[in-house]
Amino acid sequence: MHVLRINTRTREVRAEAVPPSWERLGGRGLIARILLDTIPPLADPLGPKNVLIWAPGLLVGHMLSSCDRISIGGKSPLTGGVKESNAGGSTGLAVARLGIKALLLEDRPDDDRWSVIVITPDGVCFEPADDLRGLGVYASAERLRSRYGKQAAISLIGPAGEMLMRAAGIQNLDRDGMPTRISARGGLGAVMGSKHIKAVVFLPEQKAKPPLADPAAFREAQKVYDKALLSHPQTKTYHDYGTAAMTSMTSHFGSLPTRGFSEGYFEGWQKITGEHLREVLLKRGKPSTPTHACMAGCVIQCSNVYADENGNIITSPLEYETIGLMGSNLGIDDLDVIARLNHEANDLGLDTIDTGAALGVAGRAGILKWGDGEKALALMGEIRRGTPLGRILGNGAAIAGKVLGVEQVPAVKGQAMPAYEPRVIKGTGVTYATSPQGADHTAGLTIRAKVDHLNPEGQAELSRKVQISMAGYDTLGACIFAGFGFAAAPKDTIARLLRARYGWDDVDENILAELGKQTIRLEREFNRLAGFTRADDRLPEWMTREPVPPTGAVFDVPEEDLDTIFEEL
Repeated sequence: MHVLRINTRTREVRAEAVPPSWERLGGRGLIARILLDTIPPLADPLGPKNVLIWAPGLLVGHMLSSCDRISIGGKSPLTGGVKESNAGGSTGLAVARLGIKALLLEDRPDDDRWSVIVITPDGVCFEPADDLRGLGVYASAERLRSRYGKQAAISLIGPAGEMLMRAAGIQNLDRDGMPTRISARGGLGAVMGSKHIKAVVFLPEQKAKPPLADPAAFREAQKVYDKALLSHPQTKTYHDYGTAAMTSMTSHFGSLPTRGFSEGYFEGWQKITGEHLREVLLKRGKPSTPTHACMAGCVIQCSNVYADENGNIITSPLEYETIGLMGSNLGIDDLDVIARLNHEANDLGLDTIDTGAALGVAGRAGILKWGDGEKALALMGEIRRGTPLGRILGNGAAIAGKVLGVEQVPAVKGQAMPAYEPRVIKGTGVTYATSPQGADHTAGLTIRAKVDHLNPEGQAELSRKVQISMAGYDTLGACIFAGFGFAAAPKDTIARLLRARYGWDDVDENILAELGKQTIRLEREFNRLAGFTRADDRLPEWMTREPVPPTGAVFDVPEEDLDTIFEEL
């Protein structure tokens, strides 16, 4: 494995040995280490000193189910702090099979040339992207696949990234070539746009795989993990209903964001559940399907393909977070409309969470009437055209709130909250407040814990445990749902996989927690140097005093619990 550095201004390319302090990290943990080692924490996120990093996790490269995710990171233009955003699709597998431990895009061009970077086993080249500028993600991906072949793995940005919008993400192709697996959070698409890179194309040799220290031991541990994953009841649930299965659960708890996070119960919730989504997709038939794998080799297959009644694919996938933020959060109960909003966000290269939250802020400001899907689509058109209002919304909920004069913005550290009301699911509220990443459910979702979610006591301890585990999984390159399999498998399964992959005989059953703790320490140190204080580890003040119906809950976890959550790290 090697580190590949590409200077986007001089176009110099350097392949370097992996520094010792990077060797036992991958994914999220490696990104935090690289940021501390390579950029000034006070650097302008869209300036030449920031780096944009691709880092596959430690287990990526061998089609271990749900464990081939790619982490992309840098200093976030949205939060001003550390950012890692991971995605499924084919990019992680391709980067690992090219022998790349980490890819760093450095510096920033002085001119207006836009490029596509092509990486093969033989080297790196820059090619013109003139015909792709301003083009949506779907059309861009089609041209790139026509040019470089159907086997190419591609990371690319849409018009939002080109316009440096802070809600812009980086799209990756799924196993079928659909450019909808997005490293969505934190504005990394704007960082890529600042470097004038429209796409990075990865072309590994198809049969290449990272070496295994002990192939037989790896396969044996893989069998144990696969068996545990397949036998877990949640695997069946997500296979059948996808992430939209969460709609019924959040509705039950009164934690489904509704009409700009002003309520936790949506009267149209049954029309946007995973059960109803499945019924619609099965009734419409192919190419619609409620079961689809975003990564090769995944046995869960929690993705879906959503087509209209005429068989025209609208989007893939339609996820719970999009349903929550662009559905109930806007008062919309029509899956077709939500899917169209999802399509527009994908084509623009936008995070549906921050964009949906920004549209919710527009609703609070009186610009959007709740339930008006056509107006919501028209506002997406404003973003595409780069109008003043479109740029406000495309820069995410926090900026939209400041410009439109709305206090009730659901964001932490400048990043919008996902579709779990934190006044109700208080452990997740602690995660939103204290994660170095900003508000992010994947950093530590607590909704499945068998606790009283309305009781503030013990929520910080619960959040800390889950945050540590999730930081570990993100460092491995594992999907959040891979945790079901690892939790059900013998405690030493991850250690066995790492020993067989790398020959690290000294790792034991505590490795997941060790990786998680190390990752969070690194991230918190970067944020501290970037100027973050305890005041940044808070939910918005309005959520501590405005009760959310129907539970009447406010966020009342003591500030002392927030301040001391990571004291023992």
